[in-house]
Amino acid sequence: MHSAVPPHCPSCGATLEVVKLECPVCQTEVAGQYALCPVCRLDAPRRRLFDLYMAARGNVREVQRELGVSYPTARLRIEAMFQELGHGPTPPQPASVLRRLRAGEINVATAERLLRGEAVAEPTIDGQ
Repeated sequence: MHSAVPPHCPSCGATLEVVKLECPVCQTEVAGQYALCPVCRLDAPRRRLFDLYMAARGNVREVQRELGVSYPTARLRIEAMFQELGHGPTPPQPASVLRRLRAGEINVATAERLLRGEAVAEPTIDGQ
């Protein structure tokens, strides 16, 4: 049984690189410098969360039950994991931004920033 690739050096904490791959059948070796995949760079708790999320096919309630935490806690952990993997929050759908603009929940400038995918502190319609 293979163990997981450690993401960080146990001595200094630096990110590890793969420098050699070997075929278990013919013993061909490939040497070079290769970065670990984003999932391989996750620490053990986040890697476990990733595996749970994949096994649950993205069902947060199932992940929640498996972890024994509240739904909001499970969502926060999953969001943190995705951010660590380089995937920030999903930009809002244009239709939802337009609905909020029509309803007076946001102003035009905020709607434009949201549609560009920028993070904004959303003011009310009167700017406060």
